[in-house]
Amino acid sequence: MKVLQKIKDELQKAIIGQEKMIDALLIGLITEGHILIEGIPGVAKTTAVKTLGKVLNLDFKRVQFTPDLIPSDIIGGEIYIIERDEFRVKKGPVFTNLLLADEINRAPAKVQSALLEAMQERQVTIGEDTFKLDEPFLVMATLNPIEEEGVYNLPEAQLDRFLMKVVIDYPDADEEYKILKLVAAQEGISGEDNNHPPQPQQVASREDILALKGELKKIHIDREVEEYIVNLTMATRQPEKYGIPAHYIRLGLSPRATINLYKVSKAVALLNNKDYVSPSDVLTHIKDVFRHRFLVSFQAEAEGITTDHIIDMIVENVPMP
Repeated sequence: MKVLQKIKDELQKAIIGQEKMIDALLIGLITEGHILIEGIPGVAKTTAVKTLGKVLNLDFKRVQFTPDLIPSDIIGGEIYIIERDEFRVKKGPVFTNLLLADEINRAPAKVQSALLEAMQERQVTIGEDTFKLDEPFLVMATLNPIEEEGVYNLPEAQLDRFLMKVVIDYPDADEEYKILKLVAAQEGISGEDNNHPPQPQQVASREDILALKGELKKIHIDREVEEYIVNLTMATRQPEKYGIPAHYIRLGLSPRATINLYKVSKAVALLNNKDYVSPSDVLTHIKDVFRHRFLVSFQAEAEGITTDHIIDMIVENVPMP
């Protein structure tokens, strides 16, 4: 789709590399999913969401998760007005289009769980009132993988609400050099005259994103590919059937994994300007869809086997149509 390419082109004016993260954000928007990003500080996670809001003219809000955060800091609450002897609802930052939940694992589970209703039902309940959230609504939460103290594990129910968990690595040397030049030019310290990098501009709107959801429905997917998606999920529940050591998996994938892989596969085809889903589209983001949804056993952890290793085994052993 031309509109998707235009959005990507504008995002890449502010973000060097990180195409995987950019694609994940676009997939999340057009499939009504939420994205969990794991990466070290300084890899443009915040910049990506802010720029997406600018390119699409969508509202953007950021919440820095900390141990002393409480649920009302996210969803809002009722405030008592003395002069009128009544309560008034004050809406929190969740009432936006793009919400960045920065370092979500720094807050305890009760605070993380405050997002569950918003992420799943697209609504927020404050007191006795329920409020619908605007469309589109995307939560991008970030995890800092290097911290061990002052962090909390995300509840399984919370993890399962995320469409994908994307792991972001360091940029390579060429990308790092481009980042250096871009930032130096933006801050005016490059020493080169007339070196003004192009700024991202609005190239699409809320209506364009909603229209893309309609285009997603038109993407064709054969029955054989649908069965392939189901079999990939079933391999985590019946690993022996596919030659995968059963003692590596403590808890298999839920049906939500199958549904989300189906949605993501269609979105990948749309991003690639195709009107059908191929098996390779299914595998493009399979690790991102699966890695946070099932639990490896203690024995697997002891042997250094991660969820990504098991997904590699699944891809290798489940027959491709």
